Amino acid sequence: MSKKATSNSKYTEDWLPIRSIQNGIITLEGNYYVTGVKVEPKNIFILDYQTQNNIIFNLRNFYNIIDYEFWLIVADRPVDINLYLSQLQLQYNDAPNQAIRKIIAQDIAKGELFSSTQVNAVDTEYFILFRDKKIDVIQKRVQTMISSLAGIGLVSRQVSDDDMKFLLQNFLNGGVKNEYGTVMADV
Repeated sequence: MSKKATSNSKYTEDWLPIRSIQNGIITLEGNYYVTGVKVEPKNIFILDYQTQNNIIFNLRNFYNIIDYEFWLIVADRPVDINLYLSQLQLQYNDAPNQAIRKIIAQDIAKGELFSSTQVNAVDTEYFILFRDKKIDVIQKRVQTMISSLAGIGLVSRQVSDDDMKFLLQNFLNGGVKNEYGTVMADV
């Protein structure tokens, strides 16, 4: 994945020291590994005041216990509702009467508005990333983070290859998805 950077290269990717992305881990030149966890969003403001305070207190303790460098990243991913819109279109075609068709048509119009640039609906995703030279240290940190976050009441999992590629694309290419090196099965 990594290419030797030249002074006249027009691609940011050429300057990155990335050798590969596998199993949710970016392998860098210099034998560093970068991985982390993806934390599912949780709206604590709908919870009672004491529960809110407990979550905030436990998060503060969680961050203070981490004794290595980490990056807390918040990224927006565009919402893809095309499947939902397709299902609505099928329901519209099978609607038994005009009143139901009208309601479904209104839902389709609202859905198309969400997928337009006018609304720009996004999902906000939260990541905690870190690096180390030892793969066993990386795996232990991932498991410790997942269990610590579960103790706080937050759902998390190790980042996937797609998550890591999304983060790179989000920050380097303005969110534009690239298909570099993609093998097409049916062309």
